[in-house]
Amino acid sequence: QVQLVESGGGLVQAGDSLRLSCAASGRAFGSYTMAWFRQAPGKEREFVAAIKWSATSTYYTDSVKARFTISRDNAENTVNLQMNSLKPEDTAFYYCAAEKYGSLSGFRGDYWGQGTQVIVSS
Repeated sequence: QVQLVESGGGLVQAGDSLRLSCAASGRAFGSYTMAWFRQAPGKEREFVAAIKWSATSTYYTDSVKARFTISRDNAENTVNLQMNSLKPEDTAFYYCAAEKYGSLSGFRGDYWGQGTQVIVSS
């Protein structure tokens, strides 16, 4: 069992940066592929970024490439999402998810956090 708690959301202006964090409890964090998803009002949840359990590979959706960076610290059981050059269309609830030895492009998510809200004003 893995419990995930996101933090770092807030209200920012277009062009600003924000760093989301996800703290994981439970054993064997280092065996979980971690990912961030987001859901905007009235839209379906969409994949944002994922990082392999070994931190050797990452994967991003096209709309955030070169702007967002996912990273993890297996010693601290945390995964972060650095978001730069934010746009109003990045406004959404952001969710952290974990899947044991999950693939990057086919990530499903076995465990999910409660989400943190990001609002980007124009």
